[in-house]
Amino acid sequence: MSDVIVLRGLRLLGTHGVLEEERHRAQPFEFDLELRVDLAEAGANDDLASTLDYGAVLSLVEAIVTGERFALLEALAQTVAARLLDRFGRLESVVVSVRKLRPPVAVDLVSAGVRIERFREQAGA
Repeated sequence: MSDVIVLRGLRLLGTHGVLEEERHRAQPFEFDLELRVDLAEAGANDDLASTLDYGAVLSLVEAIVTGERFALLEALAQTVAARLLDRFGRLESVVVSVRKLRPPVAVDLVSAGVRIERFREQAGA
């Protein structure tokens, strides 16, 4: 399928990371999401019920980022992908990119991140 809802630059504060200070002081994370879903019906009837409500998608991601803690970006991205696939039945696959905007490293680095793609049959993996 080639239909994709693209959400770029969602910035949220969370307490994720391996270092002790990262687990106690919120830091900024940035997400990009690519939601693969058949958009033909929505394109034809102009009805929100025929597509994915990206407001609901963003609320779910926000709840995960602000309400849970992960040591690794990989685990954070995996959880976001799995929960999106579990909650939104129309969603066939999702690409989740997450970047830590202030990585705690000793060099000048703009961000550190991961990008994963998951399909409906991999939702619980």
